[in-house]
Amino acid sequence: MAPTHVLRCCQRGLAWIPVIFIALVVCWSYYAYVVELCIFTIPSIGEKSKFVYLIFFHLSFIMFVWSYWKTIFTKPANPSKEFCLPKAEKERYEKEERPETQQEILWRAATSLPLYTRTGAGAIRYCDRCQVIKPDRCHHCSACDMCVLKMDHHCPWVNNCVGFSNYKFFILFLAYSLVYCLFIAATVLQYFIKFWTNELPDTHAKFHVLFLFFVAAMFCISILSLFSYHLWLVGKNRSTIAPVFRTGSDKNGFSLGFRKNIAQVFGDQKKYWLLPVFTSQGDGLTFPTRLVNADVEQATVTLQPEPNKSAADVPVSPLSESQNRLLSNDQHANNTGDHLANNALKSGELYHG
Repeated sequence: MAPTHVLRCCQRGLAWIPVIFIALVVCWSYYAYVVELCIFTIPSIGEKSKFVYLIFFHLSFIMFVWSYWKTIFTKPANPSKEFCLPKAEKERYEKEERPETQQEILWRAATSLPLYTRTGAGAIRYCDRCQVIKPDRCHHCSACDMCVLKMDHHCPWVNNCVGFSNYKFFILFLAYSLVYCLFIAATVLQYFIKFWTNELPDTHAKFHVLFLFFVAAMFCISILSLFSYHLWLVGKNRSTIAPVFRTGSDKNGFSLGFRKNIAQVFGDQKKYWLLPVFTSQGDGLTFPTRLVNADVEQATVTLQPEPNKSAADVPVSPLSESQNRLLSNDQHANNTGDHLANNALKSGELYHG
């Protein structure tokens, strides 16, 4: 029996086969379009569209390859050290055999962490493989053998996990691959028809042009459905893995409204939205949630000061910026409501007086 590390290396090597396949198809499509179509086929008809075709083709090609590269080679983000158990608690957890006692250890360690999601049974989400408490929206990928922040899925076509660090790149990869295929299919169609009806001479370019149209059309159909689905997920601030909160399962628990949901992935500056550069909001460890005020256990934290320290000397673990913004907005709304109520009471007293 082969050693485990040899099997692991073979598995990693085989995982690159889909990526190599896509790379070969893209290289062939470049040759077929630029050489066989634009150089050999179009000059026999006319050069009016040749340069326009080449300019737009290379723009879509560059953006497609750039976003695909970023999606493949951007390393998935992992939980920080603060989500690891302290050494003493970790030893106790490993020695303990009773699940309820293990959960008590995890609950004590998680009190200072901004966690809102749980397992289906309501327990703290802990990865025994990575030995880390999972942050919200973090999941373990068996293919990458690591916990990935805001994991969506493991994509074999990029041989990488799609998560917080490269989700924007993945969306742009789908968008530009769709544009690339649509442009090829639309511009090749007329020459496809002419070759099919024998209006053009039967040359070596015929096979490339005919096959190029079929491949582009096939990829258009498959990419369009996937791209539409992920755009819908972005608009809802969801992933392919539904979260479970303390109050139960809620697919819309992280939804902040359409505009804010878009900004979570693409950032605040619209000028960078179409570029495969990282502009996503947050750190991947904490996320704004519309349930922050409904979650009494997390929203209200009381710290007992030590006997020799005043309350002002006790360090308080701050909420994330997004959570503070949500809390401050609600407090402002409550203060506004109280102010309006007081004015109404005063007006009533004046009226009756």
